[in-house]
Amino acid sequence: MENKELQSSSPLESTTIDYEKIAASEPFQHLVKSKRKFLVPLTVFFLVFYFALPFLTSFTKMLNHYAIGDISWAWIFAFAQFIMTWTLCTVYVKKANKFDDMAGNILEEYKNKGSNV
Repeated sequence: MENKELQSSSPLESTTIDYEKIAASEPFQHLVKSKRKFLVPLTVFFLVFYFALPFLTSFTKMLNHYAIGDISWAWIFAFAQFIMTWTLCTVYVKKANKFDDMAGNILEEYKNKGSNV
């Protein structure tokens, strides 16, 4: 059976970390639930918004109408996808930094409590 304790990757630290114990801890479970609560709706929104353009242009005539001068709703929707992508990337990076901080705090708590997470 393989050893579940892994050596820390930092050359300055010689402590072993029991990742299974950390994964079973309440703070880590909270982190996983928080990430899932954030990522699943964001991913679903992105996929629906992304695939709506080819679906609407292929199977309906809804986006064929002119919105502003000679610019149709299809062009506006396509441009909105760029804005949506930039916005979601910005939101994700900010939220991922918070998740990284939470993970770092979990590891620090583990190390400070002497492996009694």
